[in-house]
Amino acid sequence: MRDLVGYGRNRPDPHWPGDARIAVNITINVEEGAEDNVEDGFDHSESPLTDGGTAGADVPGRDLAGESMMAYGSRVGFWRLQRLLEERGLPATISACAVALEYNPQIAVHSRFAGYDLLGHGYRYTKHYLLDEEEERAHLKLALASFKSIWGSVPDGWYCRYGPSESTRSLLVENGFLYDSDAYDDELPYWTPVGGRKHLVIPHTFSNNDNKFAKGWWSTSDDMFTYLKDAFDVMYAEGARSPGMMMVSLHPRVSGHAARAAGVARFLDYVQGHESVWWARRADIARHWYENFPPEIAR
Repeated sequence: MRDLVGYGRNRPDPHWPGDARIAVNITINVEEGAEDNVEDGFDHSESPLTDGGTAGADVPGRDLAGESMMAYGSRVGFWRLQRLLEERGLPATISACAVALEYNPQIAVHSRFAGYDLLGHGYRYTKHYLLDEEEERAHLKLALASFKSIWGSVPDGWYCRYGPSESTRSLLVENGFLYDSDAYDDELPYWTPVGGRKHLVIPHTFSNNDNKFAKGWWSTSDDMFTYLKDAFDVMYAEGARSPGMMMVSLHPRVSGHAARAAGVARFLDYVQGHESVWWARRADIARHWYENFPPEIAR
């Protein structure tokens, strides 16, 4: 049954470390190479969330332009975003498809060295809601084996492309995941019942998400900066009495382009000009919730 009530009017004080007024998480989505591609045995090539839009819809066989636009994120965009974070000493979460890391293991090596945490984003860039339960279980098994080989460990959390199937959470609990981010419905973590136990959800965002560039809803870096700044300002003000959690979702093939990265940089600098901000990885948020709001006391 859907829960349209949540925490309601009086959501709990999350007691973020240092009595922070807001927790800010930067998530970089590493998907390049994991999308459907003729060279990998699929009947079509896709180039989701790129500047090409639907331009390649009539390309017979391999869409070489689309592949190239995807590859920009892996070859250039990721490293530009990573440098912005490194220069400011900020943490991040890497939401990665396993096959994307297999194609570019340098991203995994450097991300681990930088102290980023791993959010599983599928074996491939797959629509899990189109898989049956056994297919999804098989995909998850392949992903975990790949992450363990390339990253060195399995991810703490999981996030599907767009949304999960009705089986996803049960499969994640079956495999011992700490949390999942397959929801968009709150600004704090929460527990939800799965298979007779309580499972932690750390909601993702389609709001503070650079997919708005690919959809034509943002055009310039000022659009991005203003949108993210406004979201931060409102939540930071609210945080004096009711702290929340601001997720920011970036794609290397989108925000990794120079003109858009300028907006990312301005936003990071703006937030760093404020006190009482907890820059957190998703795994940090999950462990904080387990320690301070364990499932046995959750309502």
